[in-house]
Amino acid sequence: MRVRKRIHVSGIVQGVGFRPYVYRLADAHRLSGHIANNAAGVVIEVQGAESAVAEFLRALPRDAPPLALITDLRVAEIACDGDAAFTILPSEKSESVRTLILPDIATCDDCLRELFDPADRRYLYPFTNCTNCGPRFTIIRGLPYDRPQTSMSVFPMCPRCQAEYDDPRNRRFHAQPNACPKCGPRVEMLDATGRPLDSANPLADAGALLRAGSIVAVKGLGGFHLAADAGNAAAVERLRERKHRVEKPFAVMVPDLGAAACLCELTDEDRPLLSSPRRPIVLLPRKVDSAIAECVAPFQSTLGLFLPYTPLHHILLRNSQLPALVMTSGNLSEEPIAITNAEAVTGLGGIADAFLVHNREILLRCDDSVVRRVAGRTRHLRRSRGYVPVPVFLHREFPAVLAAGGELKSTICVLKGRQAFLSQHIGDLENAEAFNFFREAVEHLQKILEVRPALLAYDLHPDYFSTRWALEQTNMRAVAVQHHHAHIASCMAENHLDGRVIGIALDGTGYGTDGCVWGGEVLVAAYQGFTRAAHLAYVPMPGGSAAIRQPWRMAISYLAAHFGDDFSALPIEFNRSLERGKTKTLLKMMKENINSPLTSSCGRLFDAVAALIGVRREVNYEGQAAIELEAIIGDCNDPLSYPVDLKRGSPPNNACTQIHTRPMFENLIRDLQSHVPAPVISRRFHSGVVEAFARAAELVRDDSALNRVCLSGGSFQNAFLLEHLTTRLASSGFEVFSHSEVPTGDGGLSLGQAIIAGS
Repeated sequence: MRVRKRIHVSGIVQGVGFRPYVYRLADAHRLSGHIANNAAGVVIEVQGAESAVAEFLRALPRDAPPLALITDLRVAEIACDGDAAFTILPSEKSESVRTLILPDIATCDDCLRELFDPADRRYLYPFTNCTNCGPRFTIIRGLPYDRPQTSMSVFPMCPRCQAEYDDPRNRRFHAQPNACPKCGPRVEMLDATGRPLDSANPLADAGALLRAGSIVAVKGLGGFHLAADAGNAAAVERLRERKHRVEKPFAVMVPDLGAAACLCELTDEDRPLLSSPRRPIVLLPRKVDSAIAECVAPFQSTLGLFLPYTPLHHILLRNSQLPALVMTSGNLSEEPIAITNAEAVTGLGGIADAFLVHNREILLRCDDSVVRRVAGRTRHLRRSRGYVPVPVFLHREFPAVLAAGGELKSTICVLKGRQAFLSQHIGDLENAEAFNFFREAVEHLQKILEVRPALLAYDLHPDYFSTRWALEQTNMRAVAVQHHHAHIASCMAENHLDGRVIGIALDGTGYGTDGCVWGGEVLVAAYQGFTRAAHLAYVPMPGGSAAIRQPWRMAISYLAAHFGDDFSALPIEFNRSLERGKTKTLLKMMKENINSPLTSSCGRLFDAVAALIGVRREVNYEGQAAIELEAIIGDCNDPLSYPVDLKRGSPPNNACTQIHTRPMFENLIRDLQSHVPAPVISRRFHSGVVEAFARAAELVRDDSALNRVCLSGGSFQNAFLLEHLTTRLASSGFEVFSHSEVPTGDGGLSLGQAIIAGS
């Protein structure tokens, strides 16, 4: 008996070799019919013997290409037709886009073999790709994902490339960026002023410049990198000076896993993460005797390593003959990454000694992703290239919502049905260039998803760029969302939780409902609302944002809060280093409440301790003091923890528990006076914070009977804090949930905002 079935497949099924896979599968089972892309995914019709069609349906999801992701598969029986063969039809264009777009994918092994095969026609061609690899998200204008909708539309294929593109049995069948040296993009070298250089082999010349200690701006997939020899301290210091990046670590690209193992300690989990098709930057424990210049990542116990993810990177590393290259974002500090050649020459002309550029247009900026393995899972510090725009799949349907995110490490989010689409990393919205990138991302994400939400979520903070922008929009209903509520909702959403949870939200800054600066919070939270159950006791932030840049101010605030104005009599090195005039001014500001907002911030507590024990008095980038305070723990196994006082409020007006840190500081000061080593003090402090919030969660459980705890906020980028608090809570019988799909910091904030508004 002959039957015909129509199959609708949704998910990541375009640009991953799905149609040639289906073609070969149908041919193997001697089925006729056709397949075509549409805006929902693909639609397949197969006709043949009933048993053959049944086997085809069983194999379809089971043997799909490795980059495909099937999220929905619907089958209907239809009337038989007269076709005699299976064909691939042109793509459809319908009204509603529901397909998923693939991220940019690192060069596959097959293309890599061709790249370095002198007999292959793509030998050393820096834009070699196939259906299984290459650019996707950064070259796409719209759906369906076909060549006319990409920045490859201006490169007509030569006959040989076209034959590959048209052959369903070829791995380049409908590989939209398919090209070769005869018909595809080309590279060239420019001097520091942007004038073309007479270069017969630009990649060889770029490699020679790097070997000689020069800084080269390199155009990649989602923007420019600034490259330098990672073993050349003078070159790295020169890059820091020109880029205005004082101490923030640089990422390092190495040619292969063997080179990575020479620089860092690798586990069995790290190796596949480094070499995965997503190719993120991975934070790894740094080997003491590595050949990397100390100034690449000063005062750090880790290095951010990644492997080449384009043919151009592979060739450049080989030509440089260097074991490792600094490959940092091509921008001035705090500005968006450059994507056009003109933009790079204008913005990076004072940094780079030369430019390695190409003529394929980058349609959307997309920085490198950064991850770290903690507590057995991969954690995102920055979710961007390689991961975006794959959505977070949700536990239920939500209305269309746009969320504007926060101010630092910004992303936006669009909800569509059961999927949450987070943008690539936008960065800190602190200047006009970053704000323009924010608006580009808002427009592009809505365009490629073909959705115009009626709801707009934004942060409570009145001075955030994203908040001001949201309040100017007249075509959407705006919903304000408290910062830490959004953090907890984000964690709940990616873990498919509903109902109420205990949420521990720890970070540096978040505008509270009482107008204070929150950041050390225990909430009882659901998507529809929250109550504040516990928090770090308030202390002033003398100078407001100046206290973030100068942790010594927070040290004075905590000392004055716990020991009074005569804290300066304490015989510790910190007090001996203070300037009396500045100290008097700060004390006066706090007493008279002059530019000294109250804060419960966990980040500011870490800053205070870092300053007190001599780790960091002033910072050059966000979170530096806390990062270095964690780094000095090293292998210290001291079993002690500094105590805190938990003081319960009086219901019904104040049922909130306050976490008072005076006992913590009394013990810390005693250790300083006894000359206890800084790593031991840091370990005892970290353990004290873990114990404080575990005890607070236990009190909330006693009152609420809730047993699920969600951990979120930028402070949980601290591996010690996340790992030890997770273990401590689990040992008390809690179900503990944390982030692995989106960043725990403000890069995941927009997801929580969107879910709350949609609820």
